[in-house]
Amino acid sequence: MKWRAYPPDVLPLFVAESDARPAPAVVEAVNRAMALGDTGYPIGQRYEAAMASFAHDRWGWDFDPATQAVPVPDVMQGIVAVLDHLGQPGAPVVINPPVYPQFYKYLEWAGRPIIEVPLTAEGRLDFDGLGRAFSGEGGAKPDAFLLCNPHNPHGTLATREELTALVALAQQHGVRLVSDEIHGPLVLPGHQLIPLLSIEGITNAVTVTSASKSWNLAGLKGALAIGSPDVAERLFTLPDEVTHSISHIGVIAHEAALDHGREWLDEMLAEVVANQKLLVSLLAEQVPAVAYAPGPSTYLAWVDCSALGLPDPGAHFLTHGKVAFNNGGPFGPGGEQFVRINLATSPEIITEAVRRMASTLGS
Repeated sequence: MKWRAYPPDVLPLFVAESDARPAPAVVEAVNRAMALGDTGYPIGQRYEAAMASFAHDRWGWDFDPATQAVPVPDVMQGIVAVLDHLGQPGAPVVINPPVYPQFYKYLEWAGRPIIEVPLTAEGRLDFDGLGRAFSGEGGAKPDAFLLCNPHNPHGTLATREELTALVALAQQHGVRLVSDEIHGPLVLPGHQLIPLLSIEGITNAVTVTSASKSWNLAGLKGALAIGSPDVAERLFTLPDEVTHSISHIGVIAHEAALDHGREWLDEMLAEVVANQKLLVSLLAEQVPAVAYAPGPSTYLAWVDCSALGLPDPGAHFLTHGKVAFNNGGPFGPGGEQFVRINLATSPEIITEAVRRMASTLGS
């Protein structure tokens, strides 16, 4: 998608695909399956165990892969399935804009009214706002809260204290917590993900995650829904249309990434850190009016263009500079003057992208 969505003269730094060859372990595992003719229906795989091993080693989080995790086609389809299966179809869901635009799209497709509780100016949870929303103040009471952790596009990581407070607030008001943790492995060196389900005493909560974003496997579908112990059993009664729709080859690739692609991931994260520093330097030299503070996770840069005085910064850069970023508007309130820049690419592409940005000013 990244390199085909626009004409050839447009430099793409938008959708969250990385410009990287797959991890060698993934290539070997998929090639082996193809050579064996192992291309049938999925059964007997160990995706759940691979994720549990990775979670233990990276985050110190332990869950039982046999009793708490079930396969789902991908993270967003899994989120919608979990919301309807465990909750009340058609009931409102709380989200924190600016946030991943697919939250809006999938919840709309699922017939779910959205209650927006914007993040603070620092990109953190607004607990006063969440308390009002969870209680149903001023409108319908929500069925669930959809968390994005690590947060896309801000790149912020919820602290253990924040998640503990969130769990207490949700339990007080009977609101289910569903956490999208697809960016979990993309935590940069020196920082630590706190998985939602690692919070002591958590109930009525589900995490949906995948190896796809971190190892660039979006074309090889596969994700997991992992439940807190009190709801995990109900996940195993999800309909076959959900749990049987995962890709067999996708799961093989994801298992290989989690088990044997960790060194590849570490190398990629080091390159992302270098690209963050490069973007800071280039913007300071060529587009000093914009504001960008690197986050502790993801390979996505959330860049504030409000000082440029452009009605639509993303459209401006695309039209006048032939460089494609994600427009901030679809991320919801607070995102209108931002662009999201994908840093999972080469330094040369980032350098050219900033040059094109700078060339448009005054156009």
